[in-house]
Amino acid sequence: MSVRRIGLCGLAASAMLLTGAADETELGTIDVHVSNVRNAKGVVRACLASKASDFPGCDTTPARWKLKTPADDSVVLRFTGLKPGRYAFAILHDENNNNKADTALSMIPKEGFAFSRDAKASFGPPKFDAAAVNVRPGRQMIQVKMRYVF
Repeated sequence: MSVRRIGLCGLAASAMLLTGAADETELGTIDVHVSNVRNAKGVVRACLASKASDFPGCDTTPARWKLKTPADDSVVLRFTGLKPGRYAFAILHDENNNNKADTALSMIPKEGFAFSRDAKASFGPPKFDAAAVNVRPGRQMIQVKMRYVF
């Protein structure tokens, strides 16, 4: 009887592992390749938003959707564990690593920026719908170009 009990426990554990693996395969990953970073000063910061109210500031998005990597002429940022859906990301080349977007005249960015779908900024950041990408299970590669005003 103990062998049978172990067998049932083993079967239940296997089912849980298989269920977890199945859920994992239904999640998406976005590899964001950022080109045109003008120098290796500071860091490149990125955040991912799943709703318009969080874009582009990402104030209420989970910490795992906020990334930072040392600046270089090109960088790759990876967002993992994403449920299928629409997401938009904002990227900042924080050259002085002060954790904010520095501006001139209170609105003109002094540091580099980029958005998903290479959405253009015109008198402010693009709208969520202009930048949103559809994430599906598996890995996706998205290329964006860092832009500078000054």
